Order: sequence, then C-alpha cells, then structure tokens
Amino acid sequence: MTQDEKYHWLTTAPLPGLIGRLAVPTIISMLITSIYNMADTYFVGELGTSAQGAVSVVLPLMNVIQAIGFTFGNGSGNTVSRLLGQQKREEAEIVASTGFFTGVLVGAVLMILGELFLDPLVTLLGATDTILPYARSYARFILIGAPYMVGTFVLNNLLRFEGSATYSMVGITIGGILNMVLDPLFIFGLHLEVAGAAIATILSQAVSFVILLVMKVVGKTLPIRWSRIRWRKGPLGTIIPCGLPSMYRQGLASIATILLNWAAKPMGDAAIAAMGIVTKVAMFSNAANIGFGQGFQPVCGFNFGAKLYHRVRDAYWFCIRVGMIGLAVIAAVIFALSPQIIYAFQRNDPEVIALGTIALRCSIAVLPLMSYITVSSMMLQTVGENVPASLVSAARQGIFFIPAILILPPLFQFNGVMLAQPIADVLTFLMAIPLTQKFLAKMKCMEQSEAKT
Repeated sequence: MTQDEKYHWLTTAPLPGLIGRLAVPTIISMLITSIYNMADTYFVGELGTSAQGAVSVVLPLMNVIQAIGFTFGNGSGNTVSRLLGQQKREEAEIVASTGFFTGVLVGAVLMILGELFLDPLVTLLGATDTILPYARSYARFILIGAPYMVGTFVLNNLLRFEGSATYSMVGITIGGILNMVLDPLFIFGLHLEVAGAAIATILSQAVSFVILLVMKVVGKTLPIRWSRIRWRKGPLGTIIPCGLPSMYRQGLASIATILLNWAAKPMGDAAIAAMGIVTKVAMFSNAANIGFGQGFQPVCGFNFGAKLYHRVRDAYWFCIRVGMIGLAVIAAVIFALSPQIIYAFQRNDPEVIALGTIALRCSIAVLPLMSYITVSSMMLQTVGENVPASLVSAARQGIFFIPAILILPPLFQFNGVMLAQPIADVLTFLMAIPLTQKFLAKMKCMEQSEAKT
C-alpha cells in the first residue's frame, strides 16, 4: 500500500473495521512483548524462589530500556502520523530517522554505564543478599542487548504509527516465539540457569530487530537513513516532548517496581517473588488493552492532522466502550483462576502462592478502569497535548503510586504493598476524566471553527 493509499484508507474507512484491522496486530505484538518477561519468570521459577526474585528485581531495568524505546518511538511516531496526515512526507522521514538513531545511541550509553556499575545497580533495584548473585547474572546480559532492544521498540512504534502494524507484529511475534523456545534450552539444556534466560531474551530481541529493519525496507514505509538525521535545530525538540508521556509511563513504572521490591523486601524473597508474578500477570492482562489503544493511535494521528476531528472523537469513544467490556471479562476470568495462575509460575513455595493469589485479585479488580486511562492518555499524546498526556501518564505509577507504596506498607505490611497499585489506578481514573473532557471540548470548538471557514 502506497502512502497516498494509506492516507485515504486511514481518513475515510469505517472506524470499527479500521481500528479492528490495525488493533489485531498491535494486540498480538503487546501480548508477545509481555510473554518475553513472563516466559523468563515461568522457567526461572523452576530454579527456586530467589532465582525467580531476580527476574522481578531486574524488571525495572527492562522498563528503563522500554522507556527509552517508547520515548523515541512514540515521540517520533506521533509526530510522523500527524505529518503524514498533513501529507508532509519529507519532514516525516527526518523525524523517523532522527528518533531511531538517537534512541539506539542512548541505549548504548545505558549499556556502558550499567555494565560499569553492575553491582550497585542490582542492589539499587532491590536485590536481597540471596537474590543478588542471580540478579547480577541476569542483568549483565540484558544490558548487552540494550541498544538494539531500544531500536526494536522504536521501529515497532514507527511502523504502527505509519499504519503498518502487521509488519510490526511479524517481527515481535517471531522474536517472542523464539524466546519461549530458547528459554528452556538455555536454562536447563545448556545449564546456564538465570543467565540462560537473559541470553534467550537478548538473542530473541536481536532477531526481532533485524526483522523489523527488513520490514522497513520491503514494506515501502518511511526509510530510516543516517543522512536524514537532524540533531541541530532538528526534530528532537518535537520528538522528546511528544515522547515524554511514554517516558513518564515506563520510567515511573521502573521506579514503582523498585519501590515495590523495597517495600516487599522486609517480608522476604517470597513476597518479592509473589509481587513480581502479580506485576507481570497484570501487565499481560492489560497488554490487549494497550494493543487496542495502539491500533487507535494512527487513526487518531492521521485524522487529527487532516482536521477530521469528528473521526478522532468517534474512534476514541468506540475504543473506550470496547476496551471496558473486554477488560471486565478478562478481570472476571483472572479473579476466578488466581490460585491456578500463581501456581503455574511457582509450584514449590506455598507462601508465594498464598500471597500472590490475594495480591492478584486486588490488582485485577480495577482492570476495567485501565481502558479509559490508557486510551485517553494515548489520544492526548498523539494529538500533541503533551502536558495533560504527561499528567495522566505520570499519575498511575508516579503521582499516586509512589506516595501509596511509601505510606501503606509500614502501616499495613503486605496488605499495604498489594493495595498501593489498585488505589493509584482509581485515583488516576478520576484524574483522567476532567483532563480528557477538556480536550474533547476544545476539539469540538476546533471542529466548529473549521466548519465556519
């Protein structure tokens, strides 16, 4: 499909079918991305509670890598979709190239610094004395893959925002399946234990990276060229502000997980392992919702750039309705099967199963609210409303979660640990309502102004 054909499709096709066609590949991509960490948690769980705790401890580092990738991927992708909606292809190429290469370079800096300060890093992430050796082994290899892992996230987002979500899905899916195959081979077959899980992850991500680069060429999408980089007086002034909501969302998720590990630390390795499992199951449960919202984003960006504001509004409410119903069904199933789900990840420690079951049910009870939070944040970010988008993104695991995780555990022990995130989710939902309604009213005024001219 040429860029002109894609423009016509995104700005004229019926919205339910259009969003559905774009959302299916992104939902699959998000589910596969979640499986990367879940596969490690599942197989490493066979090595014991402390080894499983190491995967939970290193999760914030994975979140930082994702934060960098999503900052430059969403920041450049949002801008690209609006520019393509305005039919400014050359400017879009400059933004895409600058965002990609800058992200990879920042990932390389993270790799170097992380390897130089590895022990202080894993201690900061919340490792206990018994978890520390496993966490060091796991993090060392994850850091090696940081540059191209960032590049994978940037390419994934660029393809999505250009309306080529299927190409993105192919690269992510193949890497995810490979990771699930390599995990048991490296962990048990080659006896690499925790290090094997990390090596499987970075090799799988490398394969995804190469495939996405190939898709960029064969898919007739915007080319990524070094010659198109503009660092001086270039698009970084647009990319970074547009990507900040993603940085807040993923970066604060990293800080939140560190604080969660520290809050659970006095209660032992079982508490850390239990909350690590709950966090990953909750992320997996919300992955379909995020993927659905990502299917909405190119529709939002193209139509906002083309000043078709009624299509942005109609697409937004369609996604909210479908998302809330879907998440309510998912929440009901997980609530009923919580003991079995935790048992699947940790069969050998009854304490992990008991703590994890209660915490998972608390976490999943507010899952339907995530539809409104996620889609609202994505809409605000895609149209360039960076301040309200940043507030919504920062609220869930920053503005509300950080005070909750600092205040509640000393008062209520493990109950405080497991209640911090659900309370933060409810407060974020309440905060998102006025911010989103204000923009919808603003867009209606813009629509009326366009009708008069």
